[in-house]
This record gives sequence, structure tokens and C-alpha cells, in this order.
Amino acid sequence: MAFKLVISEGEKSHQIEVDTTQTRNLIGLKIGDEIEASVVGLNGYKLKITGGSDKNGFPMKRDVEGPRRIRSLLSGGIGFKPDMDGQRRRKTVRGNTVSDDIVQINTIVTEKGNKSIEELLGAEEAQE
Repeated sequence: MAFKLVISEGEKSHQIEVDTTQTRNLIGLKIGDEIEASVVGLNGYKLKITGGSDKNGFPMKRDVEGPRRIRSLLSGGIGFKPDMDGQRRRKTVRGNTVSDDIVQINTIVTEKGNKSIEELLGAEEAQE
């Protein structure tokens, strides 16, 4: 299955469609892992996984181990924003491991390359 890889760089964010041949490199990684961005065509860049969501829209949560989906009692944070102090609600969240069910992976840039991301993405679009 193809991913959407969202790369945040300060105020700017870029979205890349990652095809099935490149997804094998991302499956099994966890939130907080750093990857070489050369696997998605951004030479010289390093990306840190900060989250994502699955095919049904449930967010990935750092403290849920594995690729499973669970219903958890949340009092705030990822997956639930309370309206009042002390409010809790049972919500469904996805584990911290990237699997085939994940459709979007959120990342931030930890190490920059020589060229800007716009230049590298523009070169990819010109090749297509």
C-alpha cells in the first residue's frame, strides 16, 4: 500500500506519495526513529517520524506498542482534546509501529542536505 509522507520543515510542509517499492524500507519503524530520506528521493536529508494515521483515520500514539489498534481511556494528548478539566473519553488509537494499514506518516527534518526540498521535489516532478 502507498503512503503519504508529510515532511515538516519549520513553517513549510511537503507531501510526497511513496510507492510500494519504497514502503518496505518504512514498515516496522516506530515513532521517534530517524530514517535516511534518500529512500524517498531526498538525498542528504534525515527525517524523524513523529506520528501518522491509519486507513480509517485513527492517529498513531507513541505509548501504544506495536501496529495494533486499541480503545484507550484518554484524558488529553494525541487522539483527544478535552473540553473541561478532568474530562476523559475512550477513543481508538493506533500503535507506534508503521504497518501496511498506515496511510500517512508525519516527519520532521533533523538534518538538511545541500539542495532545498523544493528543488529536489521539482526535479522528481520533471522526471515524471
